[in-house]
Parts: sequence; structure tokens; C-alpha cells
Amino acid sequence: MVKFYKTLALRLTFIVYCSLFIVSCQQGSEAGDLLGQWRLEGHDDMYVSFSGTIAQFRKNNGQKVFANFQHQGDSLFMQCSSIYKQKTDTTLIENEYGMTPFTNIRLRIDALDNDRLLLSKSGQHWAFEKY
Repeated sequence: MVKFYKTLALRLTFIVYCSLFIVSCQQGSEAGDLLGQWRLEGHDDMYVSFSGTIAQFRKNNGQKVFANFQHQGDSLFMQCSSIYKQKTDTTLIENEYGMTPFTNIRLRIDALDNDRLLLSKSGQHWAFEKY
């Protein structure tokens, strides 16, 4: 009888660990095809990463800005936030990436596949490649 319970406990433990593994692998799945890190073409120091519902814009100089995002059809909606309330955060998004306004960005997704992300807004275009 003891052997039966030990075997049952091992099987249940195995099932729990497998379930946790599967759930942990699905983190970020809300980002869909956007999931991962993308490099702005023509700029070796400008990246955007998507995971779950959070995007992170960053430059290699240490600047980074986070945004909540929603991907709906061919549109990408982003609400950036400045953790330290620094003007350089707004400058990074609006001037260096050229995406405005800082707190309410709506971009059109022109193309999205495993290697390339093309965004546009009012005649501006951004091309990213999976990094």
C-alpha cells in the first residue's frame, strides 16, 4: 500500500512540474508574433522588445522606456510611461524613435513576420528586424 502512494505521489509531482513548465513557456504569448527583440534598421543601438503586454524601447547608452501595448488587427497601440519622470524618456520616444505622442501612440502594422516588422504613421515608416 505504501508503494502505491509513493508511486502516486511521484506521478502527481511529475504532472505538476510538467504543468508549471508548460505555463512558464507561454509567458509573453499575448505579444503573439511581436514577441522578442527587434532592432531598428539603420541603427545599431536602438531596439524595441515585446513580451506579454509590455514593450521596452532602449538604446545601448542605457536609456530605456517601457510601454503597455495592444496589438489589434493591423494596429499597434502603445502607452509609454516614464519610471523616473525624466524628460530624456520623452525625448527618446518622440525625437529619437520619432513616435508621438509619448502617452498615446497608434501605429499601423504594414508587415509582420518572423524576421521583419514594418510600422507606419502619417507618412513616417519604421523597419525593424528580429534580433
